Amino acid sequence: MRTVLSKAAPVGLCLAVVLAVSARAAEEKKQLEIGKPAPALKLPGVDGKQVDTDELLQAKKKKALVVVWMANHCPVAVAYQDRLIQLQKDYEDKGVQIIAVSSTDASQYDSDSFENMKKRAKEKGYNFPFVYDESQDVARAFRATCTPHVFVINQEGNLVYRGAVDDSQNPKKATKHYTRDALDATLGGKPVETAETPQFGCSIKWKKK
Repeated sequence: MRTVLSKAAPVGLCLAVVLAVSARAAEEKKQLEIGKPAPALKLPGVDGKQVDTDELLQAKKKKALVVVWMANHCPVAVAYQDRLIQLQKDYEDKGVQIIAVSSTDASQYDSDSFENMKKRAKEKGYNFPFVYDESQDVARAFRATCTPHVFVINQEGNLVYRGAVDDSQNPKKATKHYTRDALDATLGGKPVETAETPQFGCSIKWKKK
């Protein structure tokens, strides 16, 4: 990305822009590397069962996992609920498991408390685990930044895709189905053509230090 400044721009503004660009570049470098092992996930689900990604891949022989950060309070995440439910329906028989993760600080949004996560999953009929990352350690390990934020993991436990579900919050306007494309490639034994896309949505609400 090229940043162009007027010759008359104040020094303070120039410095602010440089720092902002540097911060963004540093943040991008922090992203998990495609092709490398994804962090392990072991968290409690709203159904009372613990979800363990290692168990899903090794013992239950899942062919791919879709780990996606969600938040009850976030309108963008809410807009994707039905699409994720349909995604699980379409790929369940192919050995794919979606895992929705909430890492939202419930003290800031009560709608994202564990009890309200249970209610949402029941109301919407989630057909995939909805797990609670209360410590936010898993979000940090994955370097998740917003809701929704998708990570596709292959059977070997390696990250093959990270980014957005698709290219539009409005399902009628979505033309590029990144997550589905990543799954199709992975299940077909092919490299994912578009392995990284910009994620968009509500920022994860981190606990205040």
